[in-house]
Amino acid sequence: MHLSKKAEYALRATIHLGIATEMGLPVVSGVELADANRLPLKFIERILQELREAGIVETKRGKLGGYTLATAADKIRIGDLVRLMDGRLAPICCASEFAYQRCTCPDEDHCGLRMLMIDVRNAIANILDRYTLAQVVEVTLRKMRRDGIAPPFSTHPGVKNSATPARGKANPADGFLQGLSQLVTAPSDEHQSK
Repeated sequence: MHLSKKAEYALRATIHLGIATEMGLPVVSGVELADANRLPLKFIERILQELREAGIVETKRGKLGGYTLATAADKIRIGDLVRLMDGRLAPICCASEFAYQRCTCPDEDHCGLRMLMIDVRNAIANILDRYTLAQVVEVTLRKMRRDGIAPPFSTHPGVKNSATPARGKANPADGFLQGLSQLVTAPSDEHQSK
């Protein structure tokens, strides 16, 4: 599976809307979303329009208008967002559950490549469908706080957060599942204060 730029930007925008909600900011302008993600405004606006049409995002008009989540973050599955933007999770069409297309293989039922790609699709779907936007937001905020990074939208309006420097190649220890496991095993704030 290759995540398109459109799906990547949609995920980044919805994660930022979820963070904004957690930070008590009810509405985020398109410009703020584009700036926070270093994305072109026109492209992000087209993506937000699709998310609005799907009932995930809503727009607020007026001087203080912008975008907000229309659906609770704990009801938005990451897999559903990817499917909305990219159509399928399977690496090849004949392995797709929701967007199946016949391939050129002469014996699809006994094709080893198809069987392998069905397992790849299942593994991807099992992860993306297991987690919600709320969980991704929670892990993101916890990691930012742990690392002393000010979360987006946490400062006074008009004050920019400092950008995190580029870190190079991906570190497996920085993955979502690792962050989620730390979240599950970390003692709650209530227990820490006792």
